[in-house]
Amino acid sequence: MAGFADLNVPQGPDKKGLQSLLEAAARLGYSAVALNHVIDFKEKKQEIAKPVSPSELFPSLPIVQGTSKQLKVLTRLTLVVSDPSHCNLLRSTSSNIRLYDIIAVFPKTEKLFHIACTTLDVDLVCINVTEKLPFYFRRPPVNMAIDRGIYFELLYTPAIKDSTMRRYTISNAISLMQICKGKNIVISSAAERPLELRGPYDVANLGLLFGLSESEAKAAVSTNCRATILHGETRKSACGVVYTVKKLRKVEEEETLPACKKAKTQA
Repeated sequence: MAGFADLNVPQGPDKKGLQSLLEAAARLGYSAVALNHVIDFKEKKQEIAKPVSPSELFPSLPIVQGTSKQLKVLTRLTLVVSDPSHCNLLRSTSSNIRLYDIIAVFPKTEKLFHIACTTLDVDLVCINVTEKLPFYFRRPPVNMAIDRGIYFELLYTPAIKDSTMRRYTISNAISLMQICKGKNIVISSAAERPLELRGPYDVANLGLLFGLSESEAKAAVSTNCRATILHGETRKSACGVVYTVKKLRKVEEEETLPACKKAKTQA
């Protein structure tokens, strides 16, 4: 069986706090976590930096509870998109984007949600859980995302912090479940402090409140997370092939141009 994973641990500047979060995750039985770097284009124009290697951040990683294995730490990039032009970056073959293990998109409008589900090369689509959704989920884009192997992410920490956000979280989650029928759901924490983390079985129980069945809720913190990671690995290797092909074509063109000029001169 796939181990448990939390695919959303915010990557803040406080290394000590981040180390405490990782230790808490390993103690609770998670075998993998993803450090999430968020870029919101609405705030200001931001460059996408290379992901920081976990080995550079932490001298040693904690051992997962009940095993002899170290916690696996992945890198994740989340782009908050509020305008269609923001999606162009994801369509490019940016070398820095390709270095992240997981790419997620947080669409703010129905149009952008449709684009994310149907055309963008991402691994996760984030669902807003802190306010009422400004649109209704529709079956065609959701089904297209499922067919493409893209997963939908729900966060549970806002539901723990605030009663109003708890209502929005449950309401928005149930709206999504009515369309996706519990398929391709990932539940993550976005915990900023160790106290906000919950064990995987507790998170699975929260999944029941979101409208998931028992098996679907368990998959949302285990097998679906593993599938998301594998989707990211496939995307990275596919991007590498595209990038290599483009470089080869460029080299071939550069070699062909002098030959063509020489032929014209001789004629």
